[in-house]
Amino acid sequence: MRWASAAADDDSLDAALDALVARTRRDLGEVAVDLAVIFVSNHFATGYERIPAALRARLPHRVLLGCSAGAVIGGGREIESRPGVALTVAHLPGVVLETFAVQDQDLPNADAPPGAWHAALGIPPSGRPAFIVLGDPFSMPIEALLGGMDYAYPHSTQIGGMASGARSPGGNILWAGPHAVRGGAVGVALSGDVIVETVVAQGCRPIGIPMAVTQCRNNLLMELDGKPPVQVIQELIPALPEGDRRLLAQALFLGVVVDELVPEPRAGDFLIRNLIGVDPERGALAIGETLRIGQTVQFHLRDARTSAEDLGAVLERFAALPHAAEARGALLFSCLGRGAYLYGTPDHDSSMFRDRIGDIPLGGFFCNGEIGPVGGATRVHGYTSSFGIFRPTAS
Repeated sequence: MRWASAAADDDSLDAALDALVARTRRDLGEVAVDLAVIFVSNHFATGYERIPAALRARLPHRVLLGCSAGAVIGGGREIESRPGVALTVAHLPGVVLETFAVQDQDLPNADAPPGAWHAALGIPPSGRPAFIVLGDPFSMPIEALLGGMDYAYPHSTQIGGMASGARSPGGNILWAGPHAVRGGAVGVALSGDVIVETVVAQGCRPIGIPMAVTQCRNNLLMELDGKPPVQVIQELIPALPEGDRRLLAQALFLGVVVDELVPEPRAGDFLIRNLIGVDPERGALAIGETLRIGQTVQFHLRDARTSAEDLGAVLERFAALPHAAEARGALLFSCLGRGAYLYGTPDHDSSMFRDRIGDIPLGGFFCNGEIGPVGGATRVHGYTSSFGIFRPTAS
């Protein structure tokens, strides 16, 4: 297994493709390219349709995967706020690659058996495939797709992100094998001599104490330990440092414990969700997650320092695993709200990955929602960096 990755910021799409193919071919050698993963900034929107043929003419490959992006990642660079194309290629002997493309109307209903999902995606479960999934945020109910895939492929891993190259429906493009679509979701299933490890950094830290949801309706949080949540927040403020008080006004989130058997939940034990609305009369909060009575939750804050510390911690935990040194390549799906916008400097997460894991090829893009597992379930996140790290089954 061999990987290579590069990014280019040429103003010309053809010049960018030429540079990327030269760099990745140099690093990969003359072996066959089994998987080519490409992410293209919206500066090249008029050229989206010709990218598959243009890349194949320059670099023959077995399977193509990619999408439009707000910003791209490759070769240790994060190209933001200017034209960018990132290409990651892999030689994957002994790996079976199968692509799929689905639209909203193709998804089985909530009561459908696993076989309906296998048929909808055209991917059998027998090889215990790992998935790279790319979706369009305007047309695909991604949580329904991910939940169905978790159910139908219980031994599989899913990693990916939502296309970010457009601000309105129909503006994104997704590529997977022979498919080039303007909506829905696409992906590739990898089975055989490959293992995909995941690292998900949600970039938040808890404040206050864990509390129980004592009244809620769908995503409306009405009581925590018998108190309106707005009152709970107001009671938190006097005990917070001045910097955290400022953060609370602009970067407050709710963490939902993913494993209720954890006796003392800490950072990393929560699924982080946005606060999306306030009912001042009742002191209730609308949350970006369906809630249930009895769940344990805790408020969280996010800033550059916290995000960096969280990313460093999860990468160090991965680096300590027995097989970490066998990693051959990686994909990074990072939020548009991270990068230079958050940290004030470019290449932050890519550099930290290299420092903690090593100089292995890393490609990806900045997403409008990042896909990765937390607490045994695959979810779509915000403000997150979600890594898929690839290695052979045996070194």
